[in-house]
Amino acid sequence: MQIKVNLKENAYQVYIDELENLEFDTKVFILSNPKISGFHLKKLLNKIKAKEIFIATIKDGEEYKNLNTIEEILNQMFNSKLDRKSILISFGGGVISDMGGFAASIYKRGIDFINIPTTLLACVDAAVGGKTGINNSFGKNLIGTFYQPKAVYCESEFLRTLGERELAAGMAEFIKMAVIFDKDLLDFIESMDEKAFLSAKCENEIFSKIIAKSIELKAKVVEQDEKENHLRMLLNYGHTFAHVIENLTKYSVYLHGEAVAIGMNMANHLALNLSLLSEKECDKIEQILKKFNLPTRYKIDNVEAFYEAFFMDKKNSNRKLNFILINSLGRGLIKGDIDPKDIIKTLKEFS
Repeated sequence: MQIKVNLKENAYQVYIDELENLEFDTKVFILSNPKISGFHLKKLLNKIKAKEIFIATIKDGEEYKNLNTIEEILNQMFNSKLDRKSILISFGGGVISDMGGFAASIYKRGIDFINIPTTLLACVDAAVGGKTGINNSFGKNLIGTFYQPKAVYCESEFLRTLGERELAAGMAEFIKMAVIFDKDLLDFIESMDEKAFLSAKCENEIFSKIIAKSIELKAKVVEQDEKENHLRMLLNYGHTFAHVIENLTKYSVYLHGEAVAIGMNMANHLALNLSLLSEKECDKIEQILKKFNLPTRYKIDNVEAFYEAFFMDKKNSNRKLNFILINSLGRGLIKGDIDPKDIIKTLKEFS
C-alpha cells in the first residue's frame, strides 16, 4: 500500500509493507540504536545497495535526544565523509526519526533522508510530516526544523519485536488521531482485541490498517498546513500537557505515548470544565486509553510551576496559551481564550 504526502515542493510516498530493494548511487548513512540493530539491521542491509554504507548507533530514549547526541551523530557523518548527495536513513523509533531528520537538515545545510520506522509510534506519527528536533532543559522538541523525508517505509514485521508498553505507546497516538478527527475510527479502536494487539499476535492487517489510517489523516493535515500555522496544531492534542510531564520527569518515567495518554485525559478534563465535552465522552476516551494499559493520571507536585511551563509550548505567542481540546468525539478545536482560573482548576484536579 502506498500513500502520497502531496506537498507542493516536497511530495513523497509512504510505503506500507512494501520495503523492496533500495539502490543508491551515493553514500548511505544508517542511523539506528543497538536494540533495533540487533533485531533488524541485517534484513535492512540485505535490501540496500549503495556506493558505501556507514552505520551509526546511538543510545535510545528521550533522555538522549539532545544537542550532545546530535554532535555525536554529526561527527560520525563528517568522519564518513558524506557529501551533499549522500542519504541518511533513520532506522528506529520516534527518537531516531526526530534526530536523524534534524541531523540531515543541518549537515552541510541539508542532505536527503529516508525514514524507516520500527515502532508503531514512529509509523503513525513521528516518521511522517517533517517535524525534526531535540529536547533541552526548557522543554521538548524546542530545537528543530521542518524538513520532509524523501520517502517513508513502514513494515508491520518490524513491530513484532515490540513489547507491550511500546505498542501501547503507539496506540496512544492512534487514539489521538481518532478522537480529534474520526469518531468511527474511535469505535473501531474500542472494538479491537487489545490482548492480541498488545502481545503483537494480531494479524498484519490490523497493524497495516492502523498505520494507513493514521498516515492518511496526517497527510491531509500536513498538506494543508505544513508549518503548523493553524490546522496542524490539532495534532498536538494531549501534547501540551504531555511535554510538561516529560520534561518534569526528565524523560525517564514515561514513554512519549504514555505521557500523551495522560495529556489527553488532562485536556479532556479541561474541556469538561469548560462545558465543551460531556462527562460521558470524557469517560469514554479515558476507558479506551485504559483498555490498552495506558496511564491517564499524573500527580502534579507544584501547580504554579506546571502552569508556567505551558508558556514554553510552541503553539503559544505573546503569553497567550493555546490548547487543543475536544468539543465532541471526532472534533478537535484550538482554544486560546481560556481563563487562567479554569486551567488552574483543572491542574488542581491532578495535584
